Amino acid sequence: MTTVTEIAPDVFRISTFLAENNIQMNQFLVRDEEPLLWHTGHRYLFAEVREAVASLIDVDSLRWMGFSHFEPDECGSLNDWLQISPSAEPFCSFVGARVNMTDFAARKARGMKDGETLDTGKHRFRFLSTPHLPHGWDAGLLFEETDGTLYCSDVLHQNGNVAPLVSSDVVGGARENLVTTQSGPFRDYLPYTSNTESQLSMLAGLKPKTLAIMHGSSFNGGCGQALRDFAGVMKEVLGR
Repeated sequence: MTTVTEIAPDVFRISTFLAENNIQMNQFLVRDEEPLLWHTGHRYLFAEVREAVASLIDVDSLRWMGFSHFEPDECGSLNDWLQISPSAEPFCSFVGARVNMTDFAARKARGMKDGETLDTGKHRFRFLSTPHLPHGWDAGLLFEETDGTLYCSDVLHQNGNVAPLVSSDVVGGARENLVTTQSGPFRDYLPYTSNTESQLSMLAGLKPKTLAIMHGSSFNGGCGQALRDFAGVMKEVLGR
């Protein structure tokens, strides 16, 4: 079942829980003069996500479709969306556009460099190049400067069918996920590099008001502190 929750003004979390994997797949729609969808989701979830988006806007009015890195849950159904949204333009990191999207995307993708901005009407987005955070050399995150929402992909990933939005704790669930994956086939799916701590400190310095998290609850508590605490968790669990 796919659910829709407004987690910030005109920001909607679209979530599908996959019980067999104990994980939520979340996309985020920003309703504006030029609507923006962050994460397209898997191809096999396209019909459910499309229906959820259609409950909020006309799907053919979508203008921007962005994602952090090249992976099916991030952009698997991108070409399905491009077929039904004639004005939509995909965007991702400069590396992602040059290396992956030139072959994968049915329409040319906008490759965004670190600090480059995108206006959708009431909202202004800044693209942040974050290689290997959460993973992949093409990785990047998106920060909305008007209402302070940070779209942080797999950062602070929590498992389970959890609440759409919390203000208490997401770091505990993120730590549990990291510890669990370290003993299975997905070991080190989040790498810990010499840049990880400084990247998370940079994100915390943006003073986000809401963290739009791809797997698990979004968060509107002390977001900067949560990011700093997660840096410590990554060092503890993965830095070894």
